[in-house]
Amino acid sequence: MTLYWRHLPRTWCLNTSAPRITKACPALNLGASWASIAKLDLHTKPEMPPCDFSPERYQSLAYNRVLEIHKQHLSPVGTAYFRKPLLLHQGHMEWLFDVEGNRYLDFFSGIVTVSVGHCHPKVTAVAQAQLSRLWHTSSVFFHTPMHEYAEKLSALLPEPLKVIFLVNSGSEANDLAMLMARAHTQNTDIITFRGAYHGCSPYTLGLTNVGKFKTKLSSTLGCQSTMCPDVFHGPWGGSRCRDSPVQTTRKCSCAPDCCEAKDQYIEQFKDTLNTSVAKSIAGFFAEPIQGGNGVVQYPKGFLKEAFQLVREKGGVCIADEVQTGFGRLGSHFWGFQAQGVLPDIVTMAKGIGNGFPMAAVVTTPEIARSLAESLLHFNTFGGSPLACAIGSAVLEVIQEEKLQENSNEVGTYALQKFAQLRDEFDIVGDVRGKGLMIGMEMVQDKMSRQPLPIEEVNQIHEDCKNLGLLVGRGGLFSQTFRIAPPMCIAKAEADFAVEVFRCAFNQHMERRAKSHC
Repeated sequence: MTLYWRHLPRTWCLNTSAPRITKACPALNLGASWASIAKLDLHTKPEMPPCDFSPERYQSLAYNRVLEIHKQHLSPVGTAYFRKPLLLHQGHMEWLFDVEGNRYLDFFSGIVTVSVGHCHPKVTAVAQAQLSRLWHTSSVFFHTPMHEYAEKLSALLPEPLKVIFLVNSGSEANDLAMLMARAHTQNTDIITFRGAYHGCSPYTLGLTNVGKFKTKLSSTLGCQSTMCPDVFHGPWGGSRCRDSPVQTTRKCSCAPDCCEAKDQYIEQFKDTLNTSVAKSIAGFFAEPIQGGNGVVQYPKGFLKEAFQLVREKGGVCIADEVQTGFGRLGSHFWGFQAQGVLPDIVTMAKGIGNGFPMAAVVTTPEIARSLAESLLHFNTFGGSPLACAIGSAVLEVIQEEKLQENSNEVGTYALQKFAQLRDEFDIVGDVRGKGLMIGMEMVQDKMSRQPLPIEEVNQIHEDCKNLGLLVGRGGLFSQTFRIAPPMCIAKAEADFAVEVFRCAFNQHMERRAKSHC
């Protein structure tokens, strides 16, 4: 039997969000003993959906040896999740297996990167065939995988976005897009949102506006940040702002065809254009939905008006589709389409290669000519035969297995299920997103919306892992769980993920109750 805190008699709780039990805590004078409640099964482990795949037996380095090598020879920057870093061995579709044979449901996809499934059979077979044929030539020679891929990718983009530059990573793609914007406009200033993440290369660190990625070293020349139109944390927002099946709980008094929050954030954007940049600018970078900042969505119609203002200043508009592209949002193949805008430059990576290092910048013939007139752009590994063969296979799988449609159906289902957790637990402040790009923000309480202390979020994260679910983290204080599974998941896996979180939240409530005793 699973018993959730919301089902406890009122005499057992001060409130449903932070139950404090008495007799063990006489000062609270509530009427039930902790010992009697401790006998109840408060967090029955959810049953993991079946998987018909068996991993190979692990026969490589011992775990402690891996830790030793990592400490001695790899980057000292601490990025690994969990107190005991997870050592993975094998993957199959939505599943991952560690070196001990434990199975995990992957709901983060290697930071929103595995689009069609770990080691997808078709993509794996295409990669193996290309490996035995031709790995690398560089672009000084032609090879048909590159031309076949360019034709397939360009068919998925509207006119005039038809010229493709193939590179290796999202940071590299955004670097190149910055260069394109400046070469085309002959201007320098570029605007991005606060909370934006566009990469960690020296150039893109100027675009990225998340404090922990900032450096004392100069990297922001010509980059200006503007207020993020965040309808949950920002000064304005209501219950009809987002393009999502789940809205904020903030009240909204707007007329049906008007959004006061959008209008207010546009005024802030105008203020940036009028005070913080030159009279003519190079461009404006925007993720259709902010990924690293915890799946933040803007008011409907905001980007359309912002794009118009940027173009009036002589700038170009760049859509960073590194996390939102390739059908993940469900309703559209590209995030900018859901916003009703047409960018001048689109950058893409991550899901483009299902985990293989691959990225692209797509732009107009006019902007491409401006770059070509300014410099000889060359990339040794971009558009390799292997990358392009894999990229083509990914596009084919998305179409053949209707993964965009699956993202829409299962993602909407999952969002609504996660929203039930927001209604059950006071520590869940917001649930947001679209398709299979979901954020669940943890707060101290719904009234203050202040982030839940990091040590508490860390423990919930650990509990989810121990129950067999892997999710990501985001937000300025790492307070938001980022949920972005491979697009092949089914509703049964979404149900399991929701039950894991419910169990982890109940464990958190149990710890909180004990700490008050």
